[in-house]
Amino acid sequence: MKFKYTILYVKDVTSTLDFFKRAFGFDQQFLHESGDYGELSTGSTTLSFSAFNLMKDLGKSPAQAQAHAPVFEMAFESNDVRSDLARALEAGAVLQQDIREESWGQTTAYVIDPNGFLIEICSPVAS
Repeated sequence: MKFKYTILYVKDVTSTLDFFKRAFGFDQQFLHESGDYGELSTGSTTLSFSAFNLMKDLGKSPAQAQAHAPVFEMAFESNDVRSDLARALEAGAVLQQDIREESWGQTTAYVIDPNGFLIEICSPVAS
């Protein structure tokens, strides 16, 4: 078994894909002709987005992400946290935590995307 993909529920798949391309440099892997489902190429695991209305049509009851009370975070590893944080902010992310050097040997910063998802931009852990 392997971890294949994560699907996040959003209001607007197309604008979300555009944000993640601009903010983090990911390539769009797929967008369904309906615009209700799309994928980004992020390495060995695919990051996917599905529209709320599609999930409701499939009998699910998705909830909006809450930036003030996140239940998960995404972490994107970077060799240049400062530059990648600046790019994310320029693309419309909101700063949650500025760059910080952690005691375990990692540089971290946190942003909130336009959907309310918490995203960590971090360096590899120093060994």
